[in-house]
Amino acid sequence: MRPVPRTHCEGFTLLELAVALLLMGLLFGSLFLPLQQQLESRRTEATAQLLRQAREALLGYAAANGYFPCPADAAGGGREPAASDHTTGSCPAYFGWLPGAALGLQATDAQGYAVDAWPGSANRIRYAVAKDTVGAVASPFTRINGMRTATIASLADSALSLFHVCSSASAVVAGTSCGAGATLVSSAAVVIWSVGPNGSRGGASADEAENPNPNGGSPDRIFVSRARGGLEGREFDDQLQWVPMPLLVARMVAAGHLP
Repeated sequence: MRPVPRTHCEGFTLLELAVALLLMGLLFGSLFLPLQQQLESRRTEATAQLLRQAREALLGYAAANGYFPCPADAAGGGREPAASDHTTGSCPAYFGWLPGAALGLQATDAQGYAVDAWPGSANRIRYAVAKDTVGAVASPFTRINGMRTATIASLADSALSLFHVCSSASAVVAGTSCGAGATLVSSAAVVIWSVGPNGSRGGASADEAENPNPNGGSPDRIFVSRARGGLEGREFDDQLQWVPMPLLVARMVAAGHLP
């Protein structure tokens, strides 16, 4: 009787399995990185749009009231602090969070703070309003009729020095000016900014340190806005918008707050 022939099944060797897993890992890795980059790109663009909307909301608020709101603090949610006094223009602080609820913005967290496209309380949109004296008027940008009293001539003065936005921190004169560096604007009444995807830990580079963030930052008149980059020691992922004086004056004239 002839023996029944055995069926010979070839299997994968451990080496072949290892090679297959390596190739699959490389494939999924090559797919994941572009997807992650696309997600970051979408969040970056969404945040830029949110900041533009925030600037328009602030200009609308100023056009309706004649002054800007005070920055929100950590305790009062997305509204002005209770101690804000627009008769004198006094704010508990002139650097803080954008009062999203007070401005009627849609992109807010559960507490009413305006937020950017990255999740978490560290990524609330930040806001600063100038408290400088203009035309002998103290805090005209947060004072009822403050800008009218300061007059267009003082607001439009080319020597007016408010918030400075620089292209780099390398030449900054601390708290004063951009120094020998490029100055994007030197008379911004308002600055709004997102601390970007590294918001949970705060920026550590010199450029990011000019913008108040969860790591501390510098709450003075100097800000930095430049192209995004991840080079070690030069990291920068903040995004900024500001209200330049010509735009503010034009809006206040159109609203009847300036003659």
